[in-house]
Amino acid sequence: MTFTYIIAFVALGLILGIPAGFFIRKRVLEKKIERAEEYSKELISQAKKEAENIKKEAELKAKDLLYQMKVEFEKEAKEKKDQLLLQEKRLLHKEETIDKKIEQLEKKEERINEKEREINEIIQKLEEDNRRIEELKKEQQRRLEELAGISKEEAKQMLIKSMEEEARNEAAKLVRKIETEAKAEADRKAKEILALAIKRYSGEYVAEQTVSVVHLPNEEMKGRIIGREGRNIRAIEAATGVDVIIDDTPEAVILSGFNPIRREVAKIALERLIYDGRIHPARIEEVVAKVTEEVEETIKEAGERAAFDVGVHGIHPELIRLLGRLKYRTSYAQNVLQHSIEVAFICGIMASELGLDVKKAKRAGLLHDIGKAVDHEVEGPHAIIGADLAKKYGESEEVVHAIAAHHEDVPPESILAILVQAADTLSGARPGARKEMLETYIKRLRDLEEIAMSFKGVVKAYAIQAGRELRVIVEGEMVSDDEAYMICKEIANKIEKELTYPGQIKVTVIRETRAVEYAR
Repeated sequence: MTFTYIIAFVALGLILGIPAGFFIRKRVLEKKIERAEEYSKELISQAKKEAENIKKEAELKAKDLLYQMKVEFEKEAKEKKDQLLLQEKRLLHKEETIDKKIEQLEKKEERINEKEREINEIIQKLEEDNRRIEELKKEQQRRLEELAGISKEEAKQMLIKSMEEEARNEAAKLVRKIETEAKAEADRKAKEILALAIKRYSGEYVAEQTVSVVHLPNEEMKGRIIGREGRNIRAIEAATGVDVIIDDTPEAVILSGFNPIRREVAKIALERLIYDGRIHPARIEEVVAKVTEEVEETIKEAGERAAFDVGVHGIHPELIRLLGRLKYRTSYAQNVLQHSIEVAFICGIMASELGLDVKKAKRAGLLHDIGKAVDHEVEGPHAIIGADLAKKYGESEEVVHAIAAHHEDVPPESILAILVQAADTLSGARPGARKEMLETYIKRLRDLEEIAMSFKGVVKAYAIQAGRELRVIVEGEMVSDDEAYMICKEIANKIEKELTYPGQIKVTVIRETRAVEYAR
């Protein structure tokens, strides 16, 4: 029974305790809600007070700013008023000075009028004397004609004819002498200027070669570059625009692409990916984007540095960027940006010796190869492309013409264009400036001449301008004018098919007819 009572008491306690606990928790929750509402009301009240304070502070600051602006405006107005008063005083002083000068001029005019009257009187007297002298001359001439037996006109014609023959002979001798001296002096002066330009610009001519090979730490890295099912290598090619060649070359990957900047971006990006070790499409795109920004910044800095070193200012930012792109462009292993800087300095030296505009000469020399920055994107000779770019971005007509004419794509019509031609030849075409074996160089010149001599009617052929121009002389009696044109075109086509050469080669066919006869 006792155990039964205990169980009954416990059950009764549980039944009575559950509702009591429920009511107690409800009361506690209601108290918490009330305190939260009071706290939120306090926060809202504080926020309103702070908003009012901020509003008042803003109004005070606005009033202070308005007051300061008013004071500054009044100060500027006072300064302008003082300047106007000063200018007014200066104008009054100038007016007084002008009035004085007018008075002086009026007095001078009166004196001049008096002198004019005196001169007119003297002229009248001289005219009377001249009339008397003319009468005496006519009388003497009449007497001389009677004594000599010929008229005045006949004597005059005889004298003029003898003087003309003598003057013609003397003039021919003098012209021949002047031409000979002028040619000798021009040749000597040109050699002096070229020698001086070379001596004064003692730049280093170091041949560069664009390396498109990325070295790997081990052979295993080739598999990681390729990726599963080739996804990594496809991502690299898509992001950079170059071909990634993985062959049997030990611990090396070859990058192939015509655009040197893309190839440089691909090389730096791949080297970073190899060093980092994380090679997957997302990481590849991230690294290539970052490297592209860095290379663009490097290009801009290179262009600005080149313009600063040469001392040329005011070049359009887009031309500066294109100039910087030449840092990654080579011509026969010669860096085109360094070549442009050298041409600018040599142009400036020669221009100073000739008394021309040195800054304009340097500007034309620096920008002469700007077309090479985009010649793989735009059709046409780089000189014409560069001239179009220079004209587009506000360069002067003289500079544009010098750029267009430095390879004679258009005939040179100014001294500046000739200077750029000469400086370009000095920097790029002399031995040592560009990496080309002497045997290869001589063989190319010989091949050009042999191609020209293989055509019927060709008498002589000369490869000049370091192989950039081919002069062909044909027999005038065997070849007509129309045939000469066709020979020129056929020689150019044969050179394109059979030879490999940088830039372009100008072919000039010369035909002349000589008539010779002997007087016995």
